[in-house]
Amino acid sequence: MTDQRVAVFEIKNYMVIWRQLEERDFGGVTARIRGLVRCNGVGADDNEDYRLDVYFLSPDSDVPDPQVDIANRRGAIFMLISDIHAFVDILRNEKPIFGHLRGDYPQWTSVTTTNEPVGTGDEDHRARE
Repeated sequence: MTDQRVAVFEIKNYMVIWRQLEERDFGGVTARIRGLVRCNGVGADDNEDYRLDVYFLSPDSDVPDPQVDIANRRGAIFMLISDIHAFVDILRNEKPIFGHLRGDYPQWTSVTTTNEPVGTGDEDHRARE
């Protein structure tokens, strides 16, 4: 049985959305959104569809707490707009990439690579079946 407080999924595709400025409420905090990277993928344990939205905020924005809804396989984290290029670069140049939805510790919700040997580039280092 999988832990219903944590979900891991392999990110299979992403979409970048730029905004002039959108103000949206997240749990009573108004975020000033300049960009969004929507990461979609397939669960590591259940083969279900998952989504993690990474919102990139203007420098003058309040920062909401991470949002995690394990039951609906959705999450959201928040970063400054100045981080968007580095984030998209990881998605474009690394494989595999995983999203981690953490209902137990929402602040640990993340996007990660696998454990890779130093200097090997973007080769796939997962164990082969």
